[in-house]
Amino acid sequence: MVAREASDRILAIGRRPAWLGDLYHHLLTLPWSVFLAGLSGLYLGLNVLFGLLYLLGDGAIANARPGKFSDAFFFSVETISTIGYGQMSPGTLYGNLIMTFEAMVGLMLVAVATGLVFARFSRPTARVMFSKVAVVAPFNGLPTLTLRLANQRRNQILEAQVSLSLIRDELTSEGEWMRRFYDLQLIRQRSPIFAMTFSVMHAIDNGSPLLNATASSLAAESAEIVVTVTGLDEILSQPVHARTSYLAHEVLWDHRFADVFIDTQDGRLAIDYRRFHDVEPIGQRVPR
Repeated sequence: MVAREASDRILAIGRRPAWLGDLYHHLLTLPWSVFLAGLSGLYLGLNVLFGLLYLLGDGAIANARPGKFSDAFFFSVETISTIGYGQMSPGTLYGNLIMTFEAMVGLMLVAVATGLVFARFSRPTARVMFSKVAVVAPFNGLPTLTLRLANQRRNQILEAQVSLSLIRDELTSEGEWMRRFYDLQLIRQRSPIFAMTFSVMHAIDNGSPLLNATASSLAAESAEIVVTVTGLDEILSQPVHARTSYLAHEVLWDHRFADVFIDTQDGRLAIDYRRFHDVEPIGQRVPR
């Protein structure tokens, strides 16, 4: 499940365009397909621009066919990529000046592109799978909000910490609506080793912000439950994090998650991730 951003649902008026204020961050967060397409477009665009500049000078490229854009373009490719020349070379002072400027641009382009690609590859990420819905069902005599986590990698996330928050609209005594945040206490919020699955559970007791809540009341309050996972990647030895959120219609009442533990034919215990998102009404589970 992909975390929802508040900016996707709320229109911001009067704020500075994000691309102008934080270009580096956006280049790191673009999808790989968009990033590579943009980098390729920039590379080709610069070569087209310098190819046209070479054509402006009479005889700027020695041994190039007069007025032939393809010769000027490929000469620009050789220059900006610093791969050396074949038959063509700068033929005039103007050509040498353009070549010098283009070589400088090429060096900066290579440096910036190398840094961005390395930063994108080296950025630590946590491949945590969240259940598509959260459920509310009795557990030890109390209604309990539960959601599932799973580590999609074969490594371990050390010292995994989970936090759960409730966000909802409330009417103050002055008659004003305010967005309020509540931390939900978990039955277990820490796991020393997060290797497979983890059930996040909040008991709805007398001290819970969800006491007396219903599906309709959460929808009326535009409620949202936000879950955040942090930990240390054992391979990279760097902090990783993941988060998602559940809207009111994604919290199923009087349901529980299907059992993902199965017995194999050779008598071993296994986890069936194909049932990771499955839920069932209370009372339909058959004991293993």
